[in-house]
Amino acid sequence: MTPPRDRRLRHHPAPDGFPDAGRLARRPRTAVVGGGIAGLTAATGLAERGVEVTLFEREAHLGGRAGGWPEQLPDGTAVTMSRGFHAFFRQYYNLRALLARTDPGLDRLTPVADYPLVDGDGRTDTFAGLPRTPPWNALAFALRSPTFTARDLLRLDGRRALPLATVGVPRIYEQLDHIDAETFLTSINFPVAARHLAFEVFSRSFFAHPGDLSAAELATMFHLYFLGSAEGLLFDVPAEPFPQALWNPLAEYLTGLGADIRTGTAVTELAPERGGFRVDGERFDAVVLGCDVPGLRRITAASPGLGTAGWRAAVAGLRTAPPFTVRRLWLDRPVGPGRPAFLGTGGLRPLDNISVLDRYEGEARRWAARTGGSVVELHGYTAENVAAELDDRLHTLYPETAAARVLGEITLVREDCPLFPVGGFAGRPAVRTPEPGLVLAGDAIRVDLPVALMERAATTGWLAANTLLSGWGVAGHPLRSVPNRGRIPLLGRLAK
Repeated sequence: MTPPRDRRLRHHPAPDGFPDAGRLARRPRTAVVGGGIAGLTAATGLAERGVEVTLFEREAHLGGRAGGWPEQLPDGTAVTMSRGFHAFFRQYYNLRALLARTDPGLDRLTPVADYPLVDGDGRTDTFAGLPRTPPWNALAFALRSPTFTARDLLRLDGRRALPLATVGVPRIYEQLDHIDAETFLTSINFPVAARHLAFEVFSRSFFAHPGDLSAAELATMFHLYFLGSAEGLLFDVPAEPFPQALWNPLAEYLTGLGADIRTGTAVTELAPERGGFRVDGERFDAVVLGCDVPGLRRITAASPGLGTAGWRAAVAGLRTAPPFTVRRLWLDRPVGPGRPAFLGTGGLRPLDNISVLDRYEGEARRWAARTGGSVVELHGYTAENVAAELDDRLHTLYPETAAARVLGEITLVREDCPLFPVGGFAGRPAVRTPEPGLVLAGDAIRVDLPVALMERAATTGWLAANTLLSGWGVAGHPLRSVPNRGRIPLLGRLAK
């Protein structure tokens, strides 16, 4: 494991209290709805303090959007399918703390040396070899980029661009949540070509076009990865499929703590009652809703006695990002030896990225070694039937695949990722709700820390557990984050 290297990372102490819920007159019984990162984190935080936990997961597998499940190739070979590539950045402190419960050295993660980005004109940016410390990391990236010249740097509107270097949450939302990311980048004279490579990769991490994404969310991402953290711009990925590397060991850990894990079990409604809730008729003292946006809206709509009218409206107002396609191919020959594990693209619609799984994942590597082939995955952010177009892009970028025979293929289309639209932050539901004993967790949930994506899911999971534990007088769990302010004092003073 690469330990945290940022000397300025923020430590958020755990709430005080009894070390174990066994010190209470009665152990609280809690339902955690959703077995993704947020729900698993909340369940871990509660079970480690002696709370009786029952985790409900609609799917047959854990991990949510970072989960995996068994499939079979035409020749009968068993494989593990997932929704695609996930980057475990080193500044994902709270997610990595969860994974360390079963893998203290994080040895089941493996580093990715680089993730180049290429546009339709063949221009390539890379992240390898950059300095870790802000602002030199972003400056070096811009100056060596083929899409960003010294003249472009001088043309930037420094006054309007200041929020990018002075991010603090929630202040950045007060400054930029009223404008979309594309308009903001235009207003600061950010070069169009560089947007495709340097910034669209962030907006597409939210499965959204820059014109549909809050500029504040983009600025928070820029702070998390570039100007707010000295952990560097590279990341790790699981060395085996998600279930084997991450979630099966965590499920065993939770079961060992006494948790009851019920996969393949959907929750339909909650009914508040004196001192607790009925979850589909079963009695619990508290509930964590750690499900995705469609699930949260569905359960809330089916539970008319839950919360206040304003809170229910805020949940109903949560939106999902446009659909995306994941297409995985098992090919009868290898891709070129110089191909990276992950390649991001810009201006090459409908393709967003290419992953070569046998470069980093053990199951795919063993299949490739046995067959002489390769396992390649394509992402496209559209719901249309774009398999042929995605394949054409692959053949253009990696010509050696054009003559390959496809030994197996799986194509998924999903539409359940949260959208962070212009003006959405103020009404976004938070971890704490108006309903005593009910808390929320997930990457769609508001938290006033500079986190995003999987790290926001894990952070809200810990906070959901801490909120319930604190209410019972039981000790919580510490959190960490990148600094919640810009790291360049002069720019901070200029911004003021």
